[in-house]
Amino acid sequence: MHQGYAAVLCVLAVLRLEAAALGECELARLLQDQLGYEKRLQYTKHYFPVGYTLRVQYEEVLRPANITRLRAGAASEASLRYLWFHVSAQAVQRLREVLPEQHPSWPYARDLGRLLDALGREHYGQYRQSDVAAAVAELVQRLHSGERRPKAVRPKALLDNCLRVLRMLFQVPCRWGATESGGEAGSRRGGGGGGGGGG
Repeated sequence: MHQGYAAVLCVLAVLRLEAAALGECELARLLQDQLGYEKRLQYTKHYFPVGYTLRVQYEEVLRPANITRLRAGAASEASLRYLWFHVSAQAVQRLREVLPEQHPSWPYARDLGRLLDALGREHYGQYRQSDVAAAVAELVQRLHSGERRPKAVRPKALLDNCLRVLRMLFQVPCRWGATESGGEAGSRRGGGGGGGGGG
């Protein structure tokens, strides 16, 4: 487990709080830290065979361009964060499905899953399809439809998109400065590779 994340959990334990008790912005910030470039590079590229891909549905690849189109269609920011949560949770689940517990990336994927679980319980678990924009509700429904997975995507590309969209949706409402939200120079250097456009 990464030292920074472990330190946060230790503080929470001392205060007798659970991760789910944190606010949406605080949990999003923890996720952003876990999705830092060096971690993505190490755990979802270097620890996998060259050219390794996961099979996913088209809706499981969510890029900033998809968010821009949905915004143009008047989808609310809350709806877009709801969509991002479901896509991100699914991406991490795909990663966990292929990792045995002995794999060096397994604890990393587990910790990402725990943070997303906490975010879901605290902020998105009470949502109903009728609470979000129709276009978003349709994408989420297709995401969980169990349809075939025609798209091959590299693990790092899934998390690259997860981080980029997270910053796109949370930076303004959470009032993150440029330093807090980080930069994408590292992601561009390493490249996501193998990714594609989503629903």
